[in-house]
Amino acid sequence: MEFSLIMPMRNEASGIQQSLMPLQAQRGAELEIILVDGGSSDATAERARPLVDQLVESPPGRARQMNAGAAVARGDCLVFLHADTCLPDNFTEIIRQQVTGWGRFDVQLSPASPLLNLVAWMMNQRSRLTHICTGDQALVIRRALFEQVGGYAEIPLMEDIELCKRLRRHSHPARLRPPLTTSSRRWQKHGTMRTIVLMWWLRLAYWLGVSPQRLARWYR
Repeated sequence: MEFSLIMPMRNEASGIQQSLMPLQAQRGAELEIILVDGGSSDATAERARPLVDQLVESPPGRARQMNAGAAVARGDCLVFLHADTCLPDNFTEIIRQQVTGWGRFDVQLSPASPLLNLVAWMMNQRSRLTHICTGDQALVIRRALFEQVGGYAEIPLMEDIELCKRLRRHSHPARLRPPLTTSSRRWQKHGTMRTIVLMWWLRLAYWLGVSPQRLARWYR
């Protein structure tokens, strides 16, 4: 097995089949799909089961769930993917050619707008300059490196940023293109400008030393 795709999930029954169907063409000899359910109270697990290779139960929390998926993964390369994100059709070939240590995809948002296109551009440029990635960009890590750095810190927020800080001590991430597509529902639900300000504020507070536990309370 070359690739293990790990998807943390909780109460996504309405969209889980739509998320998993595009991955089926590559599922098999080179790709296994692992869904990690964090205590869903809806039909997420039942609807996902025929479309995944392993269905793992875990306490809720993305870091815990992704570590649980990595613990049972058989692949040499781990791909951590959010449920509302769609990878390019040839993502395994892109990763195979470009990732020797770790990497992330450029991102585009859908549904889009001029302002959301700017948001996506800013996300991509921020990652290029800082070598820090977020979960929306699908973090790709060779298993040996993931184990070497100790996996995700099981904190309630900023787990992806904390992991990237440790990974970039080893190397810079590969910038993978063409971009993946991630849902803009968060920006639409809470307002684009409000969400931008909130996320930048949370990241600034994290860099200033505010605990992830306090940040999670602010985020909620």
